[in-house]
Amino acid sequence: MYELTLLETQKAIKFIKDLFQINLSHALRLHRVTAPIILEPDTGINDDLSGTESPVSFLSSKNGLRGEIPHSLAKWKRLALAKYDVPLHEGVYADMNAIRKDEIISNIHSIYVDQWDWELHIKKSERNIQTLKVVVNKIYEIIRFCQQEVNKKYEWFDGKTLPEKITFITAEELLNKYPDKTPKERENLIAKEFKAVFIIGVGDKLSDGKPHDLRAPDYDDWALNGDIIVWNYTTNSALELSSMGIRVDEKSLLSQLEKVGKSSKQKLDFHQKLLKKEIPYSIGGGIGQSRLCYFLLHKKHIGEVQTSIWPEEVIEEAIKNNINIL
Repeated sequence: MYELTLLETQKAIKFIKDLFQINLSHALRLHRVTAPIILEPDTGINDDLSGTESPVSFLSSKNGLRGEIPHSLAKWKRLALAKYDVPLHEGVYADMNAIRKDEIISNIHSIYVDQWDWELHIKKSERNIQTLKVVVNKIYEIIRFCQQEVNKKYEWFDGKTLPEKITFITAEELLNKYPDKTPKERENLIAKEFKAVFIIGVGDKLSDGKPHDLRAPDYDDWALNGDIIVWNYTTNSALELSSMGIRVDEKSLLSQLEKVGKSSKQKLDFHQKLLKKEIPYSIGGGIGQSRLCYFLLHKKHIGEVQTSIWPEEVIEEAIKNNINIL
């Protein structure tokens, strides 16, 4: 396979990002909005991720303003639907840039996160698995189309392409299929078998008393969410490209907060707006921009498609393996 130079890689990144977001906005009827890089603390808007990470925060000594850097815009986007009065069955998307300082760095994890954060306005009656699957299929088709276009552009025809259809499986079914494996081992096995899967139901405890993965209780409905995972032939491992889900309503918000002992959060501004039905019902998610480029360009390290900071040992390992970290 032809190896791209650094400059060719930069051009390819732009090609992929332009192609993907144009098709995403068209398929889901999304309007591009400007994303914040600073959020106001103590409002409940920032994403708590698994609940243990803390955001980068600061105090502006000249004017007394406090701010924090987003982890993601999962809840901010629902407020945007209301603020911009987005019609039913239309939505918003934004280029999100985040800092996750507590992230464990690896070849696919960086403390810098860039993704397309999107949110689609739906009816309350559409909060169901069928709606989730329809949207997952649309996004998967765009990922697959982009792979075809990238392969065509660079004449990469090795037969290792995504399947025509994505396979749906619940986290509970996956546990039953591989009861003696860890969640990550299950993901690897199912992705290797089907090459593209969507695991439904992330966040709530399964029959073994453990969740498939941790998920904050106040944005996704744990019964109506999941992850798009593909098989990465370059590294021979599973790769998550997108996390998404139908968002909590008043009932599921209170239930999930109670399950994790965080009922006090319902007093926060965002949660009060949701409980008072001042925010539209929606489905939304994030699609990793660097992750997608890393996958489609057959890179071995996410640092080949994004500029971040890395521990010295990561840089030394990359040099030893002829990997060009940007």
